[in-house]
Amino acid sequence: MQKVLNTIQNVPYRSSQLVMKQVAQVLKLPVPPVLKGPGMVRRFPEIIKLSGVTKILVVTDKPLYALGLLDSFLCALETNGIDAVVFDKVQPNPTFENVEDGLAMYYSTNCNGVVAFGGGSPLDCAKVIAAKVTNRKSIEKMRGLYKLTRKLPPFFAIPTTSGTGSEATICAVITDVKNHEKFSINDPKLVPMATVLDPELTAGLPPSLTATTGMDALTHAVEAYIGHYDTAFVKEKALNATEIIINNLEDCYHNGQDLDLRLKMAQASFDGGLAFTRAYVGYVHAFAHAMGGFYGVPHGLANAIILPTILDFSRKAAEKKLAELAFYSGLGEAMYDDETLAGLFIEKIKSMNAGMGIPTTIYALKAYDIPELAKRILKEANPTYPVPRIMHYQECCDLLQQLCPETSFSD
Repeated sequence: MQKVLNTIQNVPYRSSQLVMKQVAQVLKLPVPPVLKGPGMVRRFPEIIKLSGVTKILVVTDKPLYALGLLDSFLCALETNGIDAVVFDKVQPNPTFENVEDGLAMYYSTNCNGVVAFGGGSPLDCAKVIAAKVTNRKSIEKMRGLYKLTRKLPPFFAIPTTSGTGSEATICAVITDVKNHEKFSINDPKLVPMATVLDPELTAGLPPSLTATTGMDALTHAVEAYIGHYDTAFVKEKALNATEIIINNLEDCYHNGQDLDLRLKMAQASFDGGLAFTRAYVGYVHAFAHAMGGFYGVPHGLANAIILPTILDFSRKAAEKKLAELAFYSGLGEAMYDDETLAGLFIEKIKSMNAGMGIPTTIYALKAYDIPELAKRILKEANPTYPVPRIMHYQECCDLLQQLCPETSFSD
């Protein structure tokens, strides 16, 4: 009986997704121009200058600023006649308060442009700051799809990790501390005017962060590819990102100073961002957003842990596409059937996680929170995410139990 009820419930979800797929196929989303290569961050102000910006808010975090990673960029801004105002109060999982503080600095110092310098948190925070400059509405009212009515001031992105792909996406994720919730703002106006992929900026990443950001990028590519909104463009970018990460992330984890590997990972992150911003994500992200909102678990780490569990759940429904990802990544032979290839792909991800010290459970997840978390996860995901297999409440609870240290070994 439950299976019949689930099938009935799936009908409106799939109907909604069918409509959105038609929209996604005709929607034109911008692809930001990219300055790419070692040392290119020092040339990036030449690009920024073309926009007419004379004073720019640089949004970053304290660790990056203290390391001196911004120094050469700030000097290059000065050389190009652009004054810089540094806002370094962004915290992991940026909050409404971070945005309001940055916005106040933008106004008080008379800036006329914004550049994000950092990982996913500074990029997301900078996007929302820039959006607030020209869109006089609360952050809550920006939530969801296409809620911005006016274009941003000149906005640029300088990623220092290879994971979020935010430099290529229409998305910004923000944390509502009061409600213990993370949500996304999605609008083409959030795509930067230009970005730079400089491997020198990521060469100093610690191995653990290299691992989790890399698996974050893989999650973007895989969820975009196996979902129902895949187009030729999405498939191309997702396949390219997946192949690069499967075959280079572990080497990059062990050899972080290799600039060729770092540049490959930056390209994979960018391509993964291009893919998922057009095809959307899936349950991995819904689970990860819940972990971030409830417990402050870093997004990349959460994605890395959750990805194999969700792929196991979706295996039969996504078997053909998982097999394609495996074959394109060189994990099997053409003679192998789809079931075998799909299994090889999932096992490869589990092996990569284990080899890079990524755990199989979410350290912060508490068993007594599972009922509420399941409700929040499904509220976010159904019917918005075009997943290969639709998840229902009890299935969600069961998967959370697998990911919970208190219950994962009870079966």
